[in-house]
Amino acid sequence: MKILVANGRVIDPASGVDGPADLAIAGGVIRAIGQVGSDFEPERTLDAKGCLVVPGLVDLAARLREPGYEHEGMLESEMAAAVAGGVTSLVCPPDTDPVLDEPGLVQMLKFRAEKMQSARLFPLGALTRGLAGEVLTEMAELTEAGCIGFGQADVPLANTQVLQRALQYASTFGHRVWLRPQDRDLGRGVAASGPLATRLGLAGVPVAAETIAIFTIIELMRSTGARVHLCRLSSAAGVAQVRAAKAEGLPLTCDVSINSLHLVDTDIGFFDSRARLHPPLRQQRDRDALSEGLLDGTIDALVSDHSPVEADAKTLPFAESEPGATGLELLLPLALRWATRSGASLSRAIEVVTSAPARLVGASGLGELSVGSAADLCVVDPAVEWQADAASLRSQGKHTPFAGQPLIGRARFTLAGGRILHG
Repeated sequence: MKILVANGRVIDPASGVDGPADLAIAGGVIRAIGQVGSDFEPERTLDAKGCLVVPGLVDLAARLREPGYEHEGMLESEMAAAVAGGVTSLVCPPDTDPVLDEPGLVQMLKFRAEKMQSARLFPLGALTRGLAGEVLTEMAELTEAGCIGFGQADVPLANTQVLQRALQYASTFGHRVWLRPQDRDLGRGVAASGPLATRLGLAGVPVAAETIAIFTIIELMRSTGARVHLCRLSSAAGVAQVRAAKAEGLPLTCDVSINSLHLVDTDIGFFDSRARLHPPLRQQRDRDALSEGLLDGTIDALVSDHSPVEADAKTLPFAESEPGATGLELLLPLALRWATRSGASLSRAIEVVTSAPARLVGASGLGELSVGSAADLCVVDPAVEWQADAASLRSQGKHTPFAGQPLIGRARFTLAGGRILHG
């Protein structure tokens, strides 16, 4: 289908474009940006007046709950949530049931996603079999099946020797390892260590749980040369470690979740299980450091950390409730909120959810608007106000710590491969 996206403000951080322009789409790719020839006859015109036209969002942390947890989220519902939020590409961690440690499982998941013709899915393979932290998976075979990297999801790898071998193997074959930095023993709590956790009687997770893990990873990177991506940084001390490692020239990247970027431990309130998250919400100084790190490029990307949780698992007492929150539909408005509050440019806010995460995925043409690239884009109404409640969310997961808060900005249209998937 030939589509004309007219009268919008095009923002493409990858090329530095920011200004009024029309986009012509045909055959699933972008044919023209700016001046569209008179010979282009669109079958449909999308009026983007007053809107931003940006690359489709790339989310590096989205659990789809398939296979194995269909009662909490299904591929169909979570893909619908993705495109409703302007997300056209997403990375899913390997902690499904069964774990993504066999090529056949990866191929099945990718086949299901491709058959839906919705958002693009990029799976992470398990670093160790069953995420048990003992035996390395066949990374070469998993890569051939479609994995873009390898990790342990939220399961800490306690055996340092196994981690060293994994990084050595990954370095040899050029694979990126995705790790959530958390010490297994120090990270057993349910809230960030501090006055609030003490007052509420909740088991705490000290900052050292993150920094000890980061220190270990950095030391092993120095000896192995491996590329590592740290998932969901949560502390000021962690940001400082990453900043120093990058200054040293180590191939280290990282991301932060919308939850840690905007919320603090006091948002737990009176044991609100919607704020039961991994990593736990920390203090104001940590949130400020995370914002500054995202602003100056120490932190590469902003992620939704989408983890739909069924209602029964969230109605338990705080410490017993399942950690996680829906986030795919909130990534865009919370990126815009961050720009408003931090003083970041609109282009930077778009960059951390498009071209910056796309570089970590490594797929050609992802996260950008350029002639000849796939027409994955989002038309954003930056002024619309809405709330994240059960009626407005497509995801099966209806729980979010942002419920009831006014959100500004939402996708009016989402296109992937030139197909209008939302709007």
